[in-house]
Amino acid sequence: MNKIPYYKFSVAPMFKKTDKYCRYFYRKLTKHALLYTEMIHSNAIINNKSILLNNYGKNIALQLAGNNPKTLSFCAKQAEKLGYKEINLNVGCPSIKAQKGNFGACLMNQYNILSDCIKSMSDSVSIPVTIKTRIGINDDDSYSFLYKFIDKLSVSGCSMFIIHARKAIFFNKKNTKYDLNNFNLNYKVVYAIKKEFSNIKISINGEIKNFEEVMNHLKYVDGVMMGRKIFNDPKFLMKIDKKIFYQKYILQSPITIIKSMYSYIEQELKKGINLKKIIFSMLNFFNGLNGSVNFKKYINNKNNYLNNSSIQVLNKALSYIKDI
Repeated sequence: MNKIPYYKFSVAPMFKKTDKYCRYFYRKLTKHALLYTEMIHSNAIINNKSILLNNYGKNIALQLAGNNPKTLSFCAKQAEKLGYKEINLNVGCPSIKAQKGNFGACLMNQYNILSDCIKSMSDSVSIPVTIKTRIGINDDDSYSFLYKFIDKLSVSGCSMFIIHARKAIFFNKKNTKYDLNNFNLNYKVVYAIKKEFSNIKISINGEIKNFEEVMNHLKYVDGVMMGRKIFNDPKFLMKIDKKIFYQKYILQSPITIIKSMYSYIEQELKKGINLKKIIFSMLNFFNGLNGSVNFKKYINNKNNYLNNSSIQVLNKALSYIKDI
């Protein structure tokens, strides 16, 4: 059997979600899926290089934001030294912050800047340099717009495009939820781009909800990226190694998995990290199991921390789960 490409299935970078604690947890659920960091601006890494130290496991990709070729190149080199699998540049975020800083989706029609950034990074490292983007911005969402984008950037050293199959809209307000929920997905344009650029790796992203959809997308593109579905239902990841990568996975109960993390959790608690921050990504792990609501209520009740250590609170919360 041919080796399954590392990018065939990945967990999307999710701002304020896929932090180091989340990735540590997800790696307990899958050994082979590619996990992305949350978007990190290159300036933040320049000011605090220790940010990059939090890469648990082999299949971790760093998602960067920024528009300075030299700064991005420096960050890429540091990440490669630390064992990251891939460097990904965010060219899809339409937030107010991205607009003010001229990064993310703002770069979609700034070919010269973006090309320089990609070339600078790809010339500096041997690991793949990729782009996560949208199918267009504002009113520029035609097939020709996306074609031109892929055509120009592929010659600059971008080895794969991860395409969120909806356009990015810039709003003059501090809330971009409208952007995520009110513009239709267009998977077919991503399929068409892959057909046109058969030698370029294309991965698809956007509201993919189940394995049937994953397998259908893989008929047309090289990889599938999922985000919100994973965060809302982490148990989904427990099937990935077997179904996507054809690797054995030793099935463990959700409670056993959480308890296997106790030493790590206690280690982080000793550093002064709040329990809820460490286990934030785990709170939906028991969805669908009897006791999940009481589990969350117990964790979120600050009175339970008054006379108990945080790990005792977690242990008691787990007792509500009727895990079969």
